Amino acid sequence: MTVADLPALNATLNAASGVLLVIGWLMIKSGRVTAHKVFMGAAFLVSTLFLVSYLVYHARVGSVPFEGTGTIRVVYFVILISHVILAATVLPLATVTIVLALRGRFATHKRIARWTLPIWLYVSVTGVIVYLMLY
Repeated sequence: MTVADLPALNATLNAASGVLLVIGWLMIKSGRVTAHKVFMGAAFLVSTLFLVSYLVYHARVGSVPFEGTGTIRVVYFVILISHVILAATVLPLATVTIVLALRGRFATHKRIARWTLPIWLYVSVTGVIVYLMLY
């Protein structure tokens, strides 16, 4: 694997995170607490691997310009800007959400998770969309 392979790896990790988040949410909705913990822990691990890979790639390559023009350029930047702003919130939100669960503060965990999950899922999905539009 080379640095040139990292964008595809990053998109794959984002997609996997999104799938794991949805499965984790379905598990807790069906009362399967242990499975929920496993899938959400896996989503956090995969997202952490994504972040490391993303930082390595951009430290080596820098930014990659979007070549599209016209309406698609506007669409790309709307998605990218919302993605970047919300991505900055995922790590602290996910960390707080997990710590609350580990401390047994489930009412607060649930309240924060109602914000964390859709933001984290949006960031995962739009990460794949940005990759597809850019590469």
